[in-house]
Order: sequence, then C-alpha cells, then structure tokens
Amino acid sequence: MKQMNRRKFIKTGVIGLAGLSVLHPGMAHVNLTLPFNTTVDRVNLGNSGLTVPRIAMGTGTHGYNKSSDQTRSGMENFVRLAHHAYERGIRFYDMAEGYGSMPFVGEAIKTLPREKITLLTKMWTQEDGSGKEESVSENIARYLKELGTDYIDILFMHCMTDGNWSKTRTHYMDGFSKAKQDGTVKAVGVSCHNIDALREAAVNPWVDVIMARINPFGSNMDGTPDEIKTILATAKENGKGVIGMKIFGEGKHVADDEREKSIRFALTEGNVHCLTLGLTSIAQMDDAIERTMRIAGG
Repeated sequence: MKQMNRRKFIKTGVIGLAGLSVLHPGMAHVNLTLPFNTTVDRVNLGNSGLTVPRIAMGTGTHGYNKSSDQTRSGMENFVRLAHHAYERGIRFYDMAEGYGSMPFVGEAIKTLPREKITLLTKMWTQEDGSGKEESVSENIARYLKELGTDYIDILFMHCMTDGNWSKTRTHYMDGFSKAKQDGTVKAVGVSCHNIDALREAAVNPWVDVIMARINPFGSNMDGTPDEIKTILATAKENGKGVIGMKIFGEGKHVADDEREKSIRFALTEGNVHCLTLGLTSIAQMDDAIERTMRIAGG
C-alpha cells in the first residue's frame, strides 16, 4: 500500500461496501486490492472466559456530547461500516454511552447472529457522597434495550483517572458484580486514563478486563511505552484481559510507516490481547486488518 499522510487517512470518509468506490478525493491513489479472504482471528481474553476478535471496531473517535465521528457519519454509513467489519471478522463492537453509539450498533446487529458478536460498552461513573448515584441496573436495562440484546459481553467503568477508583466507585462495582451474577453482563472492568488507575486495575481482583492506552510513540498515553507495557505484563500475569486503545496516538501517527510500527508494537511488545481501532472508513478498516493479521501471523 502506498504511503498515506495523516490528513488523507483521518479524513477519508466512509466508502462503498465493496471497498472499491472512494468518496474522498484524498484516497483516490490508495490501492484497495487487499486480500479479502483474510479475516480477523479470535483470541482468549485473559481469564475472562471470553474469546474475542483480535480487533474491535471502536465507535468513539472524537467522541463527545453522545456523538462521535462514527455516529456523525449517519446511520446508513455506520451500519455499512459495521457490516463490513462483521464480514471481515471484526465481530467486536466497542461502545460507550458518552459516544451515543449503542443505538447505532443496535441497528447494525439486528440482522446478525448475536452469538457470534462481542459487545463492549462503558458507563460513566462518579460517586460524590451525595447518595444520588445513578442506578446501575436501570442504566444496564437501557443499554440492553438500545442494543436489542439480553446481555452485554463486557461492561467497563469509563475513564478511570486516579488510583483510588476502587474505593470511590463501590456503588458501581457492586452493581456491575450483581449484573454479572444475573447474567446480563459476562465480564467487567475499567478503561484507564491514568497510570495509577492502570496499576490498580492490573492487580485488583474485581477486574476481568482492562482497556489501556498503548503505542510506541507515547502519544496520549499514561506513561512511557516501557512503563505501560510493564504494567500490562503484570495484568496479563494476573489473568486480566487486556485491550489496547489509542494505538495510533488518537490520530497523531497515521502515516503508513507509523501505522505499521504502532500495530507491530501493540501486538509484539505491548502485552495486549487485542486492539480497539476507531476506524471511519472501509479503506482504513481493510488496511488495519491486513496489517494486523500479517503481523500476528509473523
């Protein structure tokens, strides 16, 4: 594949389902003759009991105010991208209430077999001592309705930013544990945006799965690449499932050689089981699949 600069890679726009027609002129030179018989494989996610695709479709690129680049593209484009992901083996959808993406995924999976899909979503949590904490069960019930399913595979407390989270969010942790016991959630955990929060997650027995920021450039990370991969090695030793995020440094490193270096680092050194990638076009998705499976198979 020819080199694609950052602007062209990020601003591609969603292209036709077969990956042959390009809406954004900046992509006109990109070779799309990738090996379409290549599909994403599946990996065991630590001791969570889940086997998941090696790549998850992220739905929160530039996510804010319950929207993201993926949802702002519109329902039709979102469903097209999600269905292409499914056909290429990315049967793993990474969502959050803050992205507004659950209704979009719910629409996309209506015609897909639920037992072949992994659904991950995140709840924003905060305890201020007022006694007015949100009802976890009510939130989960709403998520299930938006997704059109009777269970969620992985539920995270979203964006942990301090090492004290296991003491300040007991209300939510108890609610998540009850949902796990009831069978409406299969595995629980945290997404981390702080090195102390990540250290706690790596050793806390409540955690089944962790989502951590990891790339070789140290961009939008919680420590140096060496610090983070060491913590994630501890997490894996403790049986945690580890999902890498910010693989391209939140869009800062998307030149051809940087994409190659980032995926290779995550898969061979980063101590992750799988990756979540916030892709916004079929061209980007096919590129990521080709690289990931080539590196994983190497």
